[in-house]
Amino acid sequence: MIKHERTNVYDFNFHLVWVTKYRKPVFTTEEKATALKNILLDIADRNHVEVSHLEVMPDHVHMMISFAPKFTPSSIVKAFKGGSAKQWFLKYPETKKLLWGGHLWSPSFFMSTLGNVSKEIVAQYIDSQLDKYNGGRSRR
Repeated sequence: MIKHERTNVYDFNFHLVWVTKYRKPVFTTEEKATALKNILLDIADRNHVEVSHLEVMPDHVHMMISFAPKFTPSSIVKAFKGGSAKQWFLKYPETKKLLWGGHLWSPSFFMSTLGNVSKEIVAQYIDSQLDKYNGGRSRR
């Protein structure tokens, strides 16, 4: 969807994925997955990021996002990962014991523009994470 700002018009859509440190399964219950989703949606709102799809898996996160060209992809990722870790550890301090060094997220991430695949394909992929790509079984 084309967005209009005072000085620009844009249609940026990104697929963003990042994993927990050591791929440890942290978000193993519906309560924890929902808590992280709410944290991420709050961060998105405060940073003017539109989230069209979001799925939290036990050891990673998928998002389809859009943001204004005045922001850099790395600054958006930093806001999500840094902000969510801080809020997560306030809510679930026992999680630090699961993670050597007390870091929630791996330092890496994957981000792609949606130019080479359609938004619909990425949306379908994210929305089907809990069942189709796990043999019909929930990983929670």
